[in-house]
Amino acid sequence: MDQHDLEERTAELQGKSLGGWGLLQIAGCTGLVTYAVWAGILMPGFRKVPLKLQVPYIPASSQQVENVMALLKGRSGKMVDLGSGDGRIVLEAYKRGFQPAIGYELNPWLVRLSNFYAWKAGYHRKVSYQRKDLWKVRLHDCVNISVFLAPSVLALLETKLLAELPDEARVIAGRFPLPTWAPSHIVGEGVNRAWAYDLRTVRQAAQNKPQESAV
Repeated sequence: MDQHDLEERTAELQGKSLGGWGLLQIAGCTGLVTYAVWAGILMPGFRKVPLKLQVPYIPASSQQVENVMALLKGRSGKMVDLGSGDGRIVLEAYKRGFQPAIGYELNPWLVRLSNFYAWKAGYHRKVSYQRKDLWKVRLHDCVNISVFLAPSVLALLETKLLAELPDEARVIAGRFPLPTWAPSHIVGEGVNRAWAYDLRTVRQAAQNKPQESAV
């Protein structure tokens, strides 16, 4: 089809109503595109993970990133983002002095995207994005952790963090709070809210619970 034919066809379509069949075709194409994005970008990496542990990718907003950094203000050392998505929290953490700054993400496409953003920002090889299942990563030397995960996995995450993190660690949860831990600090509102949990305080509260029950 040459340019003249294309212009005629466009003019013809502009002069007609799409009708039910036309709308159905557009909807079908949109559905195919959505499925292609899911199958090609979001689905890889999930196939070997049990359904209850799968967490969909939703990028953090600039305000959510800022709230995480606010709750880590004055801290230093290793920073880890569990389920790092496109890597924006890790990148910002490195810019603010956290070293090493590491993101663990199972989806290979998101790991590539994270590295592209790091390269574009001039931080290639300064931050680390690793394709790993967050449930299999050992966290014994991590002191700053951020998590933006689905509520369905947060109870299991509490168990893992409590078993592995050192007392000086601080965990920042975004979008949804950890279900049974009491936060040390909270910033933000609505979907941008973030909660900070200090492991020493969490462990002390867990030790005091049996005593309180006995009284």
